[in-house]
This record gives sequence, C-alpha cells and structure tokens, in this order.
Amino acid sequence: MPERALLAAYERLGGGPIAVRSSATAEDLPGASFAGQQDTVLGVVGGDALLAAVRRCWASLSGERAVAYRAAQGLADEDPAMAVVVQRMVEPVAAGVMFTANPLTGNRTQTVVDAVPGLGTGVVDGAAETDHYVLPWEGPDPGQPEHGCLSAARLRELQQAGRRVQRALGGPQDVEFAWDAEGTLWLLQSRPVTTLFPLPPGTDPVHGEPRLYLEVGHMQGLRRPVTPMGVSVLRETTRRWLEVVGVGAAAADTFLVEIGGRLFTDLTGFVRSPRLRSRVPEAVRVYGPAVARGVRRVLDDPRFAPRPAPPGRRALSPAAAARLLLAVLPASLLGALRALARPAAARERAFRELERVRRQPRSEPGDPAERIHRAAGLQDATLTGPMMRTLPPLWAALLAQGVAGGLLRGVLRPGELNATLRGMPHNVTTRMDLELWDVAVAARPHRELLLGTGPDELAARFARGELPEFGLTAFLARYGIRGSAEIDVGSPRWADDPTPVFAALAGYLRVGDPEQAPPVRFARAEAEAEAALAGLVERAARTRPLRARLAGALLRRGRELAGLRELPKFLWLSPLAEVRRQLLAAGTALAGRGLLERPEDIMFLTLDEALGAAHGADLRAAVAGRRREHDREARRRQVPGLLLSDGTDPMALPDDDAPGHGPDVLVGQPAATGVATGPVRIVHHPSEARLEPGDILVAPTTDPGWTPLFLALGGLVTETGSPIAHGPTVAREYGIPAVVCVPGATTRLAEGQVVTVDGAAGLVRVHGAESPAGQDP
Repeated sequence: MPERALLAAYERLGGGPIAVRSSATAEDLPGASFAGQQDTVLGVVGGDALLAAVRRCWASLSGERAVAYRAAQGLADEDPAMAVVVQRMVEPVAAGVMFTANPLTGNRTQTVVDAVPGLGTGVVDGAAETDHYVLPWEGPDPGQPEHGCLSAARLRELQQAGRRVQRALGGPQDVEFAWDAEGTLWLLQSRPVTTLFPLPPGTDPVHGEPRLYLEVGHMQGLRRPVTPMGVSVLRETTRRWLEVVGVGAAAADTFLVEIGGRLFTDLTGFVRSPRLRSRVPEAVRVYGPAVARGVRRVLDDPRFAPRPAPPGRRALSPAAAARLLLAVLPASLLGALRALARPAAARERAFRELERVRRQPRSEPGDPAERIHRAAGLQDATLTGPMMRTLPPLWAALLAQGVAGGLLRGVLRPGELNATLRGMPHNVTTRMDLELWDVAVAARPHRELLLGTGPDELAARFARGELPEFGLTAFLARYGIRGSAEIDVGSPRWADDPTPVFAALAGYLRVGDPEQAPPVRFARAEAEAEAALAGLVERAARTRPLRARLAGALLRRGRELAGLRELPKFLWLSPLAEVRRQLLAAGTALAGRGLLERPEDIMFLTLDEALGAAHGADLRAAVAGRRREHDREARRRQVPGLLLSDGTDPMALPDDDAPGHGPDVLVGQPAATGVATGPVRIVHHPSEARLEPGDILVAPTTDPGWTPLFLALGGLVTETGSPIAHGPTVAREYGIPAVVCVPGATTRLAEGQVVTVDGAAGLVRVHGAESPAGQDP
C-alpha cells in the first residue's frame, strides 16, 4: 500500500494510539501457531511511527527467529507473505492471555488465564508477574475469595467468550484479551493451541466417563505416528489372533487404541477393578517410574474410584480371560520347561521355525482387491503357529532370571543381575549388526566415498547401481525387511530405503581403535558377563551354598536362551514385509487407474477403505488430509505416556514425591549397567545419525532398526522404552550403558554436552560442554 494511502487510512481511524500487528500467511495453522515469531508494535502514535512499525513487521517475516521456526515446523519451503493489521489501541485496565484448555497438562475441561493490570504485554513476553487462574469447566467457584486484577464475574464472562471462540474456530484457542475503563471485554487475537495432544477418538472430555490410556507403541520403536494402514493392519491382526484363541474380536478395540497416530491401550478397567487396581502401578513400572507415578495419581482421583466395569466395557469377560489362559498358558509352561531342560534343542527348534516362515511361498494375485484381501490375512498362520512356538524359550529365560534373582535376594547389588546379561549369544539382531560390521570392513577401500557423501545420496546411488559392491546387496537380501518402526507396514524397510544402513556404515568406518571394533567389544561384554556371573555365585556361596549353586545354574541356562528374545519379532517381519509388498502392488494398480496419486498413498487408507478404492472409490482427498495430519504429528517431540480422556497427561501433573537429584542430573530407569562419559548426540531417526565412536546417543526411543548404530556408541539414553525392550536388550549385549524413560531427554540435553550415563543407577549427569576433569569421554 502506498505510504499516502496508509496515512490517509490512519487519519480516518481518528489518529491516536494504534496497534500494528503482523499477520503472515503461515500463521495460526492447526500445527504451527507462530506465536511471537513475527513482530507486533503497540502504542504507535503518529504517521512516521506508523510507517516505521509497518516496515518492522514486514522485515520480521524474514527474521532469524521466524525463519528458524518455519524450518522446525517443516514449512521451510513455503513462500510466506504478510499483511499488516492496524487497529485502534484499547486502553486497558486489565489484560492478558486465556487458554481454553490447560496448555501444561492438556486438560480440555480447564481454562487457564494470566492477567495483569494495564497492558497485557507483560504476560505475552513473560516480563511481568501475573495473576494466574485455573478455572474448571463450571467457572470460578463463587465461594472462593477473589484475588488479582480480575473478579469472578469477569472470569466467568471471559471463559464463556473463550468457549464461543473455541466452538467457532473448531478447537482450543490461545486468546489475547483486554478490558477497557468502561468494562467492555475486547478479544484482541486468537490462535490455535498447537501443542495439545489429540483427544482419544469418540470421547466427550466434559460429560463422558473418564478413561485412562497407556501408550504402548514405543515398546516397538513407534515414537513417530503410525500410518493409517499400519494401524488398520495391526488391529486386524489382533482381532484375528483373539478370535483364534477364543477371546473374541471385540477386545481388540480395547487392547489397541489409536490416538494421534500413536498406539495406546485402555487401562480403565484395571484401575477401576477393586481386585487389580493396587497392582497396576507396579505392573506398568516396566514403562518407567514416571508412568508408575502417573498411575498412582490416577488412583487417587475420585473419578477412578473402584467399581466393577459394566459388561459392555470389559476388555475381557471372565470366561474370555479363562479361554485365553487355557489357549496360551499350558503350552507356554510346557515349552518353557522343555527349553530349560534342553536349551540347545529349544534354540534349534526356534530357528527351524524361522526358516519355515522364510520359505513360505508367495502368490501374485492380479486384482488389487484380491491383493488387499490376501494382505489382511497373511500374518495369521505365522502369529498363531511359528511365532507362538518361539516364545517359550524366552519365557524360560525370564523365569530363570526371576527365580535366580529371588534366590539371591539380599546378596545382589544394584545392577549386578543386569551385568550377567551382557554379550548374550544367539541373538538375531546382534548377529545382524556384526554382519554389517563385516560389510564395513569390506567397504574400507571406499571409505572416502562413504564418509564424504551423505547417506541419502549414497542410498540413491545404490538404487541406481552406481556404487561398488562390498557386500551390502547380500546383507539387504537377508535383513532388508528391517527398518525403523518396522511393525508399521507403512514405514519403509531398508530394502526400500537403505539410508539408515549407510548412516550406520559411516559410524563403523570412523572406528579407528581396534579395541573398539564391534566383535572385540561383543566378546569383551560376553567375558565380563561370565566373570560377573561367576563372581556373584562365588560370593553368594559363602553364606548360601545351595541357593548359589541353583541360582548359578539358572543364570547360565538363562544366558543360553535369552538371546532368542529378538527371534519372535524377527520371524514376524517376514509376513509383515509380504503384507507391505502386496499392498504397494495394489497401490500401484490404483494409482494407474487415477484413484490414488502414487502407490504409497495406500498406506494412508485403512484395509476397508483400500478395498473401497479397489472397487472405484476416489479417496485422494482423504489421503491428502491424512498425509498433512501425519506430517504434523511426526514433528511432535513429546508424546504422553499416559493420557486421560479429557486430554490430561497425568505425568505432567505436579508431583511432590518425584525423586530429585539436583538440576544437573536426569533421572530415568536403569536398562544396561556400566558407566560411560561422552558428548551428547541427539538423533530423532537413525537415518539422521552422524555418530563418532564414544558418543552418547540420545533418542526418543529405539528399536532393532536403530541397533546398527550401537556398536560405535559410548552410551544410550532414551525418553521412552523398557529394560526388556529391543534397544536396551541389544545395548546390554554390547556392553553399552543405557538409561531409558528419561522424560524430555532430547530437549533437556543439548547437542555436544558432555554427560555421564550410569546404567546401573538410571542417572544421566550433565557436565556441560567439556569433559569433566579426570574422566575420559
């Protein structure tokens, strides 16, 4: 707008103080609010000041702050534009910010208000101490004494206005407000609250029965959102398995609940059960101490007081639970006892099952609908047969370790039992990582090429056949079915995109010390475990000779079997890869008909929807919307481990009983014993890794797709997980200290900070930017 026209508009406004606000095209999106990223100038008086303020707003569009925010939100390629809004200034007696949902806990039934007398800039920029109000759905309690600059009547008026704005704009809002001297409420600005985790589907946060959900996908490395097809396939597989064992398919909807693309399970029936509720915190401790504390807070909530669940909301009826136990327990116990008696024979049987699954014939249906129908049932035979038969040796190992721990109670020191699990033999994931080391050794003549070229470019050259052969083709023929988030059929496998494999190879090629070579490290971990076991038994024998002898025998049997921990999942990946292949083939046919834009779009449909597309439905618009939602959720850094149906994250509630070890210590759960000091490397996906030997890998979660990175590590820290999950299991076998379930580790730690990981105590000590005196990285 020419300057003359702008000044004329200012005169028509009546002159006087005005607010000059930036309003860019990328602002206030569902997944990116841009709050404070572009400039607003308040209290502008006079034409020259107006022109300067408009230029300042325009310039802020390309400022360092706004550019960095767009890049972090995945909007770096956008071409934003800005309009500048000029408004007459309100002269407030009180002003501030209202959130129509609690931005800290996620609770959708609370309104949070911060206000100050006069201008509200002190609230927005954090420069002033505010009057803080947390209002329940019914509004402020009339019986409570009033405090601060807002009366109860004004708070009720504000909250009601906020609800109207939320209804009109379709979601929780961040609203700036002001009251003028005449008592008029002005709503100055509203933007969506983009940090809230989505609500569970089909729930009413205000009037519905409260429910509790536990996030379980991270146990399989699913920290990023699962594709709609991935959820659909997992749910269909669960239903079919439950039908086979006689439980009934309906229970699958309780066992597997998709929220925000993540996998949760419904714990409501357990925390309400008069008989079971007291056991739930200990049962979920495997997910981390913070989860256990969160469940205890829920147990104290009167809305979750014990009462029998109505039959229609039970995850399992007593009869169904009995059928499940009869279908699984006898064969499992018998198999576990057989494995303890003859571990070598048990291993041989388990690996025969793997080969049987690998040799299953493929079929090539010609019609997309036939391929989709076939994909829906491809896992049935494997999950109810070979996979179930490979589980008893693992249960035998867990039983042996548990009984041995009981026999040695009072003798065991912290982390000592874990130390006996290092360097575990017969692990398919360990074997895979060591085979990749052999590929790296063969690739040393091409070291300059592999270290000087990005992993993504190397993957592209490999696909075009432009790289020299050094054994990678054969490796991918055996292990190409693996990948990050590999139980999601919508997630690429290494055979599709070997970028993470090239990232791991680069790390291997940087290992210069022969003592840090993975085979040497693994052998050293094995020897240390044997020594730890012998020392433990010898010490116990001084006071409890019979118990020590029995515990030693059980621990040795456990070592012969525990390495099979990775086998059932690895076996499952073969039919899962075939499901993916069939679906992509159907997607190719549907894209050829113009019903999908590209073959991979089928992964943003459910099985039923894909069948609809095969019969002529055009679902391209639905796919485009889901892709946008998936990309938005993929940028979410924090996912609640527990979630209430009103949106509350119980782990975010204040906890006076949480352990405190000082500001420079992060507390998690012990996962692999040992102590290591080194620089932090924050990695959100294995293909992004740029690791040097001795680095401390800090990640949201890990699964077997991450483990090739482990061989060069000094230590491992994750935000989620469990000591029995895949990543920590492999870390123990390599002798790498690991701490899991460290809340917010990827944001609380900084790239390059030197930390000490104490895997026995479950602590991460922060030293700063340099290595602490007297410790070697």
